[in-house]
Amino acid sequence: MFSLYISIFLIALDRTIIGPAIPAITNQFHSLDDVGWYGSAYMLTSCGFILLYGRIYTFFATKPVFLSGIVLFEIGSAICGAANSSLVLIIGRAVAGLGSSGVFTGAVLIMLKTVPLQKRPLLQGLFGACFGVASVTGPLLGGAFTGSSATWRWCFYINLPLGGLTIVVVMVLLKLDESHSRSKTWSETIKNLDPLGTILFLPSITCLLLALEWGASDYAWSDPRIITLLAIFAVLFVAFVAWQYFTRNTTATVPARVLLQRSVAFGGLSQFCVGATMLTVAMYIPLWFQAIQGINAMESGIRMIPLVLSVVVGSISSGGIVQRLGYYTPFMIAGSCLMAIGSGLITTWDMETRSGKWIGFQVIAGLGVGWTMQQPNLAIQVVLEKQDVPTGTALMSLCQTLGGAVFVAVGQNVFIDKFTTGLKNIPGIKPEHVITAGATNLKSAVPLQAQIMVLEVYNKSITKGPFFAALIVACIALPAAFGMEWRSVKDSQHPDEAPMVSVDAKRKAKSITVRMNALVERGSIPSQNSRITSSLSTSRLRSIYRTSGQFSQWMTASLNPDLRVELEQIDQGGKHVKPLGVTHHGS
Repeated sequence: MFSLYISIFLIALDRTIIGPAIPAITNQFHSLDDVGWYGSAYMLTSCGFILLYGRIYTFFATKPVFLSGIVLFEIGSAICGAANSSLVLIIGRAVAGLGSSGVFTGAVLIMLKTVPLQKRPLLQGLFGACFGVASVTGPLLGGAFTGSSATWRWCFYINLPLGGLTIVVVMVLLKLDESHSRSKTWSETIKNLDPLGTILFLPSITCLLLALEWGASDYAWSDPRIITLLAIFAVLFVAFVAWQYFTRNTTATVPARVLLQRSVAFGGLSQFCVGATMLTVAMYIPLWFQAIQGINAMESGIRMIPLVLSVVVGSISSGGIVQRLGYYTPFMIAGSCLMAIGSGLITTWDMETRSGKWIGFQVIAGLGVGWTMQQPNLAIQVVLEKQDVPTGTALMSLCQTLGGAVFVAVGQNVFIDKFTTGLKNIPGIKPEHVITAGATNLKSAVPLQAQIMVLEVYNKSITKGPFFAALIVACIALPAAFGMEWRSVKDSQHPDEAPMVSVDAKRKAKSITVRMNALVERGSIPSQNSRITSSLSTSRLRSIYRTSGQFSQWMTASLNPDLRVELEQIDQGGKHVKPLGVTHHGS
């Protein structure tokens, strides 16, 4: 498991470690115009290929697919570290992002195949702790490498020995007993991977992220480039959704039975909110420290230790308690409340904020993130069939990654807009000159008599911009948590463990029902026994399926005529629910 934790740490670290290194990279390559691509290239391929990797895990063995993701990530890191131009660095970032898209899903699936469900919550909590620590310490390590003789290249080289250790451990020690349904031909295999879905999904997400990255910072929102990108995103995404609906019962990347499952839908929304809140807060708190309190990048990273530790404590403690109690939904609700409260309190920071407040508010927000982060991934393992877990896990990873990517861009745009507008109201200040100065050089970029006013504008732009955006999305996580089913990891009716009902037993029960109904119609059975049916009344169904956690699936099948097969399986006492005897109406 230690090697899996290393892989998760590296993937999360690579999202944020490059931030402090960008000034040094642009100075060396004279590539100021490429700054946006250093982060975007990684996020684009990471988000775009997550669902495809989930599909690959469904049809191929977990171990080689997981290793392929790590190898691609290592190749991308090596390209970045050895890059001799800005273009090569961008290509390396894209390759590393492609590899990262399959690592988290693979790590969860390896745990699923090696650890019993009842013992997974604590280990899942450690996954969350690694993600949280890496997201926050990334800027700190990036600043340390960039400011030392190691240079910015070690922001990428650090992945090589740690990733190599993971590869060796997985190859030598990991033994998985697994079987996958093999397609008869390669053409069938490719068809099952839904290539058209990927062709539609990847450019749609690319256009969305590019529009958010360039909007306001590089181009006005009314610029034809931004409008075109958003229009292409809308068209391709609608086409992707339509294609998924058309292939929902065959080769869809995200089958309807997965996407429309209640805990999957609300869990995905929760992951989007957690990813958005965590990454936005982690990116802009150091800037607030550097600009408002006048400290350097290293000290700002140290002052984020309360956030790091609280995320770790929250993830591990919630995992341990869920492992003991079984239920994960209460922690999602409590964590969402703390996350929203902490984010709201952070928006109150000003130039006079003391250490007690900035420490305490980070702790509250971090505990909320830690308690919430890994619960949807546990839910996936409880509510879905074994063969659907890779797709569900990939969907959760996509939502979390996409939430962070979208809201970091949103936060940047809101901040720049508010800061530029505020600077225009200060006489003798050129907004473009102040903005390009950076957080650490903010005071030196403005006249002494205007420093206080500029700092006040900067503080308001961060707290009412990115921090307020984080607050809004953190509040959305609460209704998502309330929407989750109350299921337990100790539930004996887990899909993998639920008793199966033989086809012969179903046929016999149906045959007996038909004969008894015929006797009733001929009058051979007294009328007070009425008609016998193998189906249940609506109230009885509602009671049974809500208890078993499958009521939402039954409702989905009822409302969707294309899922009648699933409905019939549920109504006839399929493998999700214990078989029920025939009932007499009026008895």
